[in-house]
Amino acid sequence: QVLLVESGGGSVQAGGSLRLSCTASGYTSRPSCMTWFRQAPEKEREAVASSYFGGTATAYVGSMPGRFTISRDNAQKTLYLQMNSLKSDDTAMYYCATSETCHGGTWHRLTEYTYWGQGTQVTVSS
Repeated sequence: QVLLVESGGGSVQAGGSLRLSCTASGYTSRPSCMTWFRQAPEKEREAVASSYFGGTATAYVGSMPGRFTISRDNAQKTLYLQMNSLKSDDTAMYYCATSETCHGGTWHRLTEYTYWGQGTQVTVSS
């Protein structure tokens, strides 16, 4: 059984940094996509960044490439999200998810993902 466990969330001041981690277990092969999503209170869950094609490519939503960096250690089966210059709008529960089938054109779709972690809370105060 696949299990995803996120960690690294917390409370920071605006302008601060956090590094999220997601460790996967139960996989017998490398998932195609490992992706970070987030969900703010009373908002829909949205994609943030993805490491896809087995970790050989990355993609980001909106202004994330300038502040967020996604990376993946396949040997350790761990996904990371380095978040810098955090803003209050980044406050959300952050989730890790994996997909066996997604690719560069579909990585942002929630419906592509089979496994989800329990989430880690990020709170940014201004």
